[in-house]
Amino acid sequence: MTPNAEPVSQSRAAMVPDVGWSFSNGWQVLWKYFLELLLISIVLFLFSLPTWLSEAAEHVHIGAAVLLWLFTVIYGVLLLAPIEYGVAFGFLKAARLDRLDVKDIFEVFQNWANAVLANILVAFIVGVGILLLIIPGIVFACKLAFVPYIIVDRKLDAIQAVKESWRMTNGHALTVFLVGLLAIPISLAGLLCFIVGIIPAVMWIRLAFASLYHAVSQSAGAPPAPVAS
Repeated sequence: MTPNAEPVSQSRAAMVPDVGWSFSNGWQVLWKYFLELLLISIVLFLFSLPTWLSEAAEHVHIGAAVLLWLFTVIYGVLLLAPIEYGVAFGFLKAARLDRLDVKDIFEVFQNWANAVLANILVAFIVGVGILLLIIPGIVFACKLAFVPYIIVDRKLDAIQAVKESWRMTNGHALTVFLVGLLAIPISLAGLLCFIVGIIPAVMWIRLAFASLYHAVSQSAGAPPAPVAS
């Protein structure tokens, strides 16, 4: 599924890797690609259902509970987390005004093993940081926020992606944190809008993060992103 209009290239001069530009660009892109991004969000929701259903199961035998827990962990690590990376890539394509197709989220399977390994590595690093009085965990999460985009967009291996995200966020980690902080009131406002408002709110937040990565990648000397034909 692609927009009717031809994608318009963004000038580097117009891109500013800050909170304001990230949310502004995300807001404009949200309405340009709304149906495509909504469908991507629905696909992610469907892939998330098995974990939600297993976690909601109550009053089951202890053996069944253990099996459900194992299923949730394995399914989450091997399939749901990579799909999340693919969804991040779909939102990135929208943020940089590339042609967007819902099937783009499955690009992650071209680098699936590294998506799995990167997710495990990031979770471990952030987890250790949280154990160190929480604040280091927040710092690590901000420094590694770009890993999903790098894994799918540039197809680096897990360790390279972690190192590259750490490099790219030099001077931008606070901006990542502020984007995440602003996501809280936006989400609450979405919930207040008859609950369903949370859907465009979450889409806007994802676009803001993708927009920030796009702007930083242009200013940080990252290789140019491939242009969809």
